[in-house]
Amino acid sequence: MTDEGAGRAAPAGVTWPPHGAEVRPWASASRGPREDRMLREITVSLPPLIADLAYVPSAEEAADIERAAVDITRLDAVHGPVLSSFATFLLRTEAVASSRIERHDASLADLARATIGMKAGKDAQVTVAAARAVSRLVDAAGSAGVIELEDLLAAHRTLLKDDPLDGPTAGSLRTVQNWIGGSDWSPRGAVHVPPPPELVPGYMEDLIVFLGREDLPAVAQAAIAHAQFESIHPFTDGNGRIGRALIGAVWRRRGLAPTLVVPVASAMLADTGEYFSRVNAYRAGQVAQFVRYLATSASAAAREARISADNLSELPAAWRGEVRPRAGSAAAAILDRLLDHPVLDGDLARQVAGTSSAAAYEALHRLTEAGVLSQLSTSQRHGVWAATEVLGEIDDLTRRLREG
Repeated sequence: MTDEGAGRAAPAGVTWPPHGAEVRPWASASRGPREDRMLREITVSLPPLIADLAYVPSAEEAADIERAAVDITRLDAVHGPVLSSFATFLLRTEAVASSRIERHDASLADLARATIGMKAGKDAQVTVAAARAVSRLVDAAGSAGVIELEDLLAAHRTLLKDDPLDGPTAGSLRTVQNWIGGSDWSPRGAVHVPPPPELVPGYMEDLIVFLGREDLPAVAQAAIAHAQFESIHPFTDGNGRIGRALIGAVWRRRGLAPTLVVPVASAMLADTGEYFSRVNAYRAGQVAQFVRYLATSASAAAREARISADNLSELPAAWRGEVRPRAGSAAAAILDRLLDHPVLDGDLARQVAGTSSAAAYEALHRLTEAGVLSQLSTSQRHGVWAATEVLGEIDDLTRRLREG
């Protein structure tokens, strides 16, 4: 990184430096409003370099961090090995919430269709892609024990490779100036103008070094890494979703959550105003605000996830009580795997049941009549069924966080 964008270290007595600023020339390339076309200069934000920056939590921060670490570890240790479907449920929950923060609000029915590979709306397709991106980044961090720039680029490629607008640049650092808020045509009135594109590679190198550190608590490391990533805003789109996936990747790499993804985005979705406010506070040097925010959000998400685990674990017995399937039947086989496969079409039902297509379809219709499944598509060739109680738990978890 050049000296011009090298950021700043914390001065004596200051725990974390605020972002710097620099005025840069701006030439409008759009036909937007006159105010945007007349804009001649912008003020870009220059985050501090954090690779070797010291972080010393206060007693209050340390207590919140420790509590969150215990809650995350307990959730993973207690429910991860016991309820095999829970990891998939939490991954799906995290992707839905993270996408909704970005205003991609797919209905659960449409999400089910996209999950099974059927035609669905853009919001549902984006959400399914977000789940794949989260999984890719978190799994890579767990298997390799490090988080590399290529892991972030690969997750971004997974997220946006099919996007008609951003697909060509998916998996690449931005080469243009971007901004958050304000006008659609220029950085006029923006809430945050990230560093210029030529400085992004250096900032990302610095962040990758920070992600490899072992000398600070994992919860705090994830919080700072996320806030710094959002400040750099290294991509033209998808920064929020990849940045939130980075939180889970840090916790996986540091061993807090070896099997599960804590749905912390659901806690953020419960009050997005507070979430964005805490990120902005980080840019002002108030690192403690965001660290404590993420710690308390993680504890709340883990608490509600434990409730979801209990709710999900009770469903199979309730379903069997409603259906009373014959042992060895297709209906019994589907019920046994329904938490793992809450969305089914005819082909998947046949594979799960290990029977003929006719027997699988008969079982699907029986489970629908019993209220266990809902048929989302009545197409003869592409019928889709879903266990709505499983998918509905995603919204229930978010609702409990909002009300709590």
